[in-house]
Amino acid sequence: MKTKQLANVLIKILGLSILIGSITRIFFGQIIMSRAVRTGSQGFNWPYVILDAIVPVIAICLIVKSRAVAEFLFKNEEE
Repeated sequence: MKTKQLANVLIKILGLSILIGSITRIFFGQIIMSRAVRTGSQGFNWPYVILDAIVPVIAICLIVKSRAVAEFLFKNEEE
């Protein structure tokens, strides 16, 4: 397997890992927030909500553009 191909696969795996982690964080965050609302806690952290929305988008971009990222990282390397 060539270097660019291996980098492409590893970048896709990284993107999938980040995506799965962010989805579980959103899911469990919603469970925690629903319990906090039921108990009367008023703590709602907007930066975390925004971050939870941005991270999956970045992960999907990594998965879709992994070939371009690998070519950018190894643009000076010969085949």
